[in-house]
Amino acid sequence: MTLRSVPIVDRVTDAFFALDTDFRFAYLNERAETLLKRSREDLIGRVMWDEFPQTVETQFPDRFHRAMDEQTPVSFEVYHAPLDTWFEARAYPAESGLSVYMRDITERKVQETTLAQHAAVIEAINDAVVTLDRTREIVTVNGATESALGVDRTELVGEHVETLTQRAGIADDHAVEIGRAITDVDVGNADERTLEVPFTDADGRDRVGEFRFVPIEDDIATVAGVIRDVTDRQEYERVVTSLHEVTRWLLESDDPEEICAIAVHAGSDLLDLPISGVWLLAEEQGYLDPVAGTAGAHDEFGGLPRFNPGEGLVWDVFESGTVERFDDLRTVDEIYNPDTPIRSEIIAPIGTHGVLMTGSLEAHRFGETDVDLISTLVENTRAALDRADRERVLQERSAELERQTDRLESVANVLSSDLKRQLSTVADALEGDDPEEWEFPLAEDSVEATLDRAERLVDDVREFARNASTVGTRSRIDLESAIDEALERSRLDDDAVVLEDGATLRADADRFVHLLETAFDDAAVRADGAVTIRVGLVGFDESDRSRGFYLLDDAAEIPPTAHDRVLDPATDIDEDVDGGISTAGLGLALVRAIAEAHEWTLSIDNGENGGTRLEIRDVTTLERAE
Repeated sequence: MTLRSVPIVDRVTDAFFALDTDFRFAYLNERAETLLKRSREDLIGRVMWDEFPQTVETQFPDRFHRAMDEQTPVSFEVYHAPLDTWFEARAYPAESGLSVYMRDITERKVQETTLAQHAAVIEAINDAVVTLDRTREIVTVNGATESALGVDRTELVGEHVETLTQRAGIADDHAVEIGRAITDVDVGNADERTLEVPFTDADGRDRVGEFRFVPIEDDIATVAGVIRDVTDRQEYERVVTSLHEVTRWLLESDDPEEICAIAVHAGSDLLDLPISGVWLLAEEQGYLDPVAGTAGAHDEFGGLPRFNPGEGLVWDVFESGTVERFDDLRTVDEIYNPDTPIRSEIIAPIGTHGVLMTGSLEAHRFGETDVDLISTLVENTRAALDRADRERVLQERSAELERQTDRLESVANVLSSDLKRQLSTVADALEGDDPEEWEFPLAEDSVEATLDRAERLVDDVREFARNASTVGTRSRIDLESAIDEALERSRLDDDAVVLEDGATLRADADRFVHLLETAFDDAAVRADGAVTIRVGLVGFDESDRSRGFYLLDDAAEIPPTAHDRVLDPATDIDEDVDGGISTAGLGLALVRAIAEAHEWTLSIDNGENGGTRLEIRDVTTLERAE
């Protein structure tokens, strides 16, 4: 470098310095002084590596030696840590040394890094991103766009945006809407435009995309389009809306089995859950009973099993009260059926009513969205079952009030008729020829019997008054023990009852003993002397009748024509039935009331060799004693 060139070099905006063949500073312009933070006087004549030892760790030494040795210009970018600066260095060799130009490119490098980060983010997101220039040609696309359409980006970049709409199978009218949205954003008529458009993905499936267009500041592109697949979101919204409609159907029903059937088929049709079922708790028996299932469940299993306490995942989830998802049943221990073809399932408690279960033959079939939707379905089902229970209780209360009214009227008839009978006897005696010689019509030996009858009638009336059609807590009862207790309270001798088969059942213990006692007393009233009652089980060897027990006595039989009347407290008392109601209080009518309160049925028949046979059926908890 000559002195004549110094003023010119000193005026360039890049930092410039000259090195001789020993890499000593021969010249620095003002920009170089500022950049290196050293004056010319300090550096001229000094070796660069000695003054700036940090540069030995960079590319400077290698590149400068190469330029000097090969007499070849070199250029490179280097980050200088002490100055926290990126440089673009260019070195030009000459016989006298090197002329070095250095430009601060830190700002450019920061921009490039930012752009690279943005590009990485765009590549990483699941939404398709496309940028367009003012001529509507595609400038860039990300990997999600390639995946969605099944094309390489080279097939799109540089092409008109119509290429993309055609590849996506977008209809012409929707393509026109997209074009208008792009124009509105590009010319500043809108800061943003969003529209939903049907398209076809790489697998040929019909999808719905949310197209969002925004302006961008770029050297080439002016508009960016972000396309999000909202098919699942739309389907979720559709299902939620449909579930609200299903809720209306659920709440219109007051039949628990119908409610469960609606829930199961809603899951099958709306949520695409073809293998589903609902189990409700049978409170008296204590197990989960299947009440509704999809056709797919019945086809796969030929019916749904009953779950007893502690059996399988269904019972565990019912007790926990929390919805559970099982992604692969092969990894779950202690399942109900280890050989089940079901691989994944969701089990959801329906409050305290029972559970809904849905399964799939595929592992990992269900996701969080399925759990959310099923949770909504079972919550609506629970509300419907709660409502059905309330309606049932209200109906039962109304019916019970009517029954109470009928019973009170019937009891009044019994008391009224009995009192009329006694008063009539007194009136007949008073109308005799010689009232002074009249004696009270009740002989001494009949007073005790009359008082006893009156006391028992009062007991029966009290039983009706306290609502004989309701029962308290049911417990497991031994039939033989209950008979023994009833015998102690009744008129019969201790050996008057013969039990053929031992058994157990669940009932209100006090009411059940009273039922037996009343039945025993009814037989005693109809007998002229000693009476024997045989008690046995029915329904265990029959396929068409429910389980129960019978009481067969050898007392005077109740005529078939009177069977219905002895069970009805409203029977005309003037029609004496062999001393039935008129001499035994409410008798078998009370037995019937207590049986029906337990949801059992009572029938009367005559024995093959005479006497009367009472049968109590529908005792579902009756079991033979071991």
